[in-house]
Amino acid sequence: MLPGETSLRGESMVSVLVIGAAGMLGSKLAAMLGRQGSIGSQRIRSLTLADIVAPEAPSSSVPVHTLAADVSRPGGAESLIESRPELIFHLAAVVSGEAEANFDKGYAVNLDGTRALFEAIRKAGGGYRPRVVYTSSITVFGEPLPQVIEDTYCVTPLTSYGTQKAICELLLADYTRRGHLDGVGLRLPTISIRPGQPNKAASGFFSSILREPLIGREALLPVSETARHWFASPRAAVRFMLHAAELDGAALGTVRTLNMPGFSATVAEQIEALRRVAGDAAVALIRHAPDPAVAAIIEGWPRNFDARRARLLGFRAESSFDEIIRVHIEDELGGALPLPAALS
Repeated sequence: MLPGETSLRGESMVSVLVIGAAGMLGSKLAAMLGRQGSIGSQRIRSLTLADIVAPEAPSSSVPVHTLAADVSRPGGAESLIESRPELIFHLAAVVSGEAEANFDKGYAVNLDGTRALFEAIRKAGGGYRPRVVYTSSITVFGEPLPQVIEDTYCVTPLTSYGTQKAICELLLADYTRRGHLDGVGLRLPTISIRPGQPNKAASGFFSSILREPLIGREALLPVSETARHWFASPRAAVRFMLHAAELDGAALGTVRTLNMPGFSATVAEQIEALRRVAGDAAVALIRHAPDPAVAAIIEGWPRNFDARRARLLGFRAESSFDEIIRVHIEDELGGALPLPAALS
């Protein structure tokens, strides 16, 4: 076991901090933690939810505290860990498209903010070594890309976002090695179908070309239907994080970041899954609107993985877009399609 490794199994109760809790995945994670009131067999003592804007508190069986905080600002990280939570989920980030468009903001939040959090933990002293679950991204990989990326493939990011995530993965491993924290990094697939409104992520269209037609709205497709990518649902992503919180650090050794499972699919396969669920009328709402800038970013991202190590450690995800659409209908649409799609 590395210096600083911990296990939630050794705690009777744990306090939990979610940074980035106002975002899509953060809010879903917070809601799940509030409903469960536990991480595995361990009860949650308190749940603190933080973001740049104070998140809404979910219905919860445990005490919930919400606050506005920015880890990239002086003193922001220190204020977040003042209560010394045993478990920290770090999801706060500027998304891919925005990080590429705004170089300074991307590095300030994605890199400097993460380093500030790790430094605040290190300087807290007194034997404080929390489990930190860090959400990374498959964008840490870039050309040259093999057909299938295995667990030992080197990171070669081709975007600022991917570079920021890759650096933070190294920091997570080094701060763990030095005994300052107990880190687990998760390279998330592109999460689809994201609920709500489109964001500035370059990958956002992978969700919108399904989400919008399912409720009878037009969606824009900026890339070719032959574009291939790696996917998992929001439900799977939350389960990844909860499972990571319980992992025994000894099982990870010195390699602290894992490629998360998912499945590889083309845009055309997405569209055919939509057709099977919602019919031709829904597919007709997808309008081709080529965007060379988005296409260039997507072209440099990986397309397929052999996430064997994560699977052996118990991580699970969907295997098709038929499953992902079903999950979206269950979780976001009340279990049934709205009238426009249902009549198609």
